[in-house]
Amino acid sequence: MTDATLSRTEELARVVSLLEEDIIFGRVAPGARLVEDALMARYGASRHFIRQALVQLERSGVLSREKNVGATVCSYTAEEVVQIYAVREMLTRQAALLIPLPAPAALIERLEAIQAEYDRHAETGNLRGIHEANDVFHLEMFAACGNPYLVRTLREYMGLTLPMRAKNLADPAGLRVSRSQHRIMIELLQGTDSWSLAQLCVDHLKTSKDDYHRRVAAGLPPLHGSAA
Repeated sequence: MTDATLSRTEELARVVSLLEEDIIFGRVAPGARLVEDALMARYGASRHFIRQALVQLERSGVLSREKNVGATVCSYTAEEVVQIYAVREMLTRQAALLIPLPAPAALIERLEAIQAEYDRHAETGNLRGIHEANDVFHLEMFAACGNPYLVRTLREYMGLTLPMRAKNLADPAGLRVSRSQHRIMIELLQGTDSWSLAQLCVDHLKTSKDDYHRRVAAGLPPLHGSAA
């Protein structure tokens, strides 16, 4: 890879990261139309990189794009929230049940290191760091199920629910629950109770799902954030 290519790759990653952050942390509202010129000025990027970033985030399910309309931030109805989370819960439960227990010591060590990083970001209020460490924790754990196709689909639904994961990042109480549940997951991975592990992984999704569903059903604007 040439230096020039690396520079372009890094620039695209920067724009994608900034735009995704603005969406999941509520700086850009659900249903908002994304105007290329405004994004160019906001991120100091060329139209090429803005368009590439929009394409990448559309693939992850954060945005939708329509002809003559452009890109908009995904917004979901109460029924869609229920349906999407139903699929994510099924994928989560199955992946957890397939993890051989007790888990290898190497996996436990990796998860403890990721959780320590998650805790550090939580203590300093680094929302981006919390979001990234959280997703790494779950993907590392579910990769142990041994089915890469299941993990790939689960990753897709984790991305699809990004606009729904409400409030937990900035909510100290929700974040404390999330951190505690992560630690219990690590403990359960060292035992033999696959069903308890699977149920906890599903329960872990409940706070963000219920909050988004409640707000949409009540006609309130969903808040963004992620801790599940």
